Amino acid sequence: MIQRELEELCRTVRDELEASSHQVHICTAAGCMSTGSDLVLEAFREEVKRREQKTEILVKGVGCMGPCAGGPVVVVEPDHVMYHLVQPDDVTEILDALGGEPVKRLAVPMTNPFFSRQRKIVLENCGIVDPERLGDYIAHDGYQSLAKVLTSMEPLEVIDQIMKSGLRGRGGAGYPTGLKWSTVAKAGGSKKYVVCNADEGDPGAFMDRSVLESDPHRVLEGMTIAAIAVGAEEGFVYLRAEYPLAIARLSKAIRQAERAGILGKRVLGTTHSFDVQIRLGAGAFVCGEETALLASIEGNRGTPRPRPPYPAEAGLWGQSTLINNVETFANVPAIIREGAEWFARIGTDGSKGTKVFALAGRINNTGLIEVPMGITLREIVYDIGGGIPEGRAFKAVQTGGPSGGCIPEQFLDRAVDYETLAELGSIMGSGGMIIIDDTANMVDVAKYFMDFSMSESCGKCVPCRVGTVHMHNLLLKVLDGAAQAEDITLLEDLCDTVKTCSLCGLGQSAPNPVLSTLQYFRNEYDELLVGRDRDAGEEEK
Repeated sequence: MIQRELEELCRTVRDELEASSHQVHICTAAGCMSTGSDLVLEAFREEVKRREQKTEILVKGVGCMGPCAGGPVVVVEPDHVMYHLVQPDDVTEILDALGGEPVKRLAVPMTNPFFSRQRKIVLENCGIVDPERLGDYIAHDGYQSLAKVLTSMEPLEVIDQIMKSGLRGRGGAGYPTGLKWSTVAKAGGSKKYVVCNADEGDPGAFMDRSVLESDPHRVLEGMTIAAIAVGAEEGFVYLRAEYPLAIARLSKAIRQAERAGILGKRVLGTTHSFDVQIRLGAGAFVCGEETALLASIEGNRGTPRPRPPYPAEAGLWGQSTLINNVETFANVPAIIREGAEWFARIGTDGSKGTKVFALAGRINNTGLIEVPMGITLREIVYDIGGGIPEGRAFKAVQTGGPSGGCIPEQFLDRAVDYETLAELGSIMGSGGMIIIDDTANMVDVAKYFMDFSMSESCGKCVPCRVGTVHMHNLLLKVLDGAAQAEDITLLEDLCDTVKTCSLCGLGQSAPNPVLSTLQYFRNEYDELLVGRDRDAGEEEK
């Protein structure tokens, strides 16, 4: 019965695919839209209509394909050709080339390591499905995992699959997802909630935004499976208001799912119910911390509270609450569909599966990538990323946003996983990865991230509110050439105090950029100290 309902919802899309000889996919995620991809999409539709080839050539807007610097991006199937920097004037030439030799000045080799070195699970539908059509998602195996859960699995079996997969939370410290689900499932109380943390606020990060813009139904499917597994009937997506396209597409996806009976009362005709609402964040970085996020959903000021109790025990309005981020939920449908063992074979012993990164900074191939855990930093920077522009030298990679650290060139051959990054003084975080070349001063880099953390501190606890200000002032003092050796000692002591005594993750991790640059680039601090140049000159004499 459920399978027949899903087939009916995607019949129109399947008919379109079967009737077409070619499909033209135009990226309509925010990055490409900012370069005019909406105009390119309209130009393709108009030209296909003029040629009276509407049934033979299927034109559709899709989500992010990855190479954001090359937008607008277009892919032609089954020719398996990608074009970048496409303009409306190029449409006629591209359509004339269907089934033949590609337009060389626009074509991007799909054998490029940027594509071949990736492994897509979370992003498997991005660039393929129309994010605004429920039927297109279902036609590409969407909601099949939910149907499987509803027809042939018990809630404990679902949790067991997530546990065995080894999936860890993709939003920060990497807490085991299955263990969190199990805790919520066992919790008492009259009501439970499922919350998706989409409050992505790291500088240079655009992973969650891109997933919601490109494949919103996938996140809803993951949330619904989680709700059935833990016994929740109400869910919230906490999404920052600066993401208007993600808001629009997720809102539309929720309405579509409700009309189709996938969300709401009696999910796909079963006894399960699950309602999803969107709550917009006002841009406070601290609301990415789960207790601050919950306070904001409740209508209170978004400030953290001490833990325990953890949200799994007492979250929204004092009830047991499951919180995972966008990428974590987006992994769930694939794990249920393919099995826990399949997912567990990808990655390393302690870090299973893949990770989505926003590759930004001084790198040739900026964009969205998904790679297996355990890949090296060198492979990401030089194979997928294409190296440093203008032939400059690599200096460091900053992972984990303002909460992460700066990793120098000597560790480029280390694996990217939770344990290794922590060992190097950084974190995985939600997936921001900023490449820094040899033109950067690392004291200035540390000051930039400290300025961000200082500005975003909610002010609730003294170590973070006061400590980040003093750390920022000391960094300014170093950059102004007015600091002495004892100021560096004081800076290190402040880092330790803020890290140890702050209430939440913002303050506890704020010193990481400073500590990592002090550890690996201490000479750049020393060179700016008072009297350094004079002393160096005396030694040369």
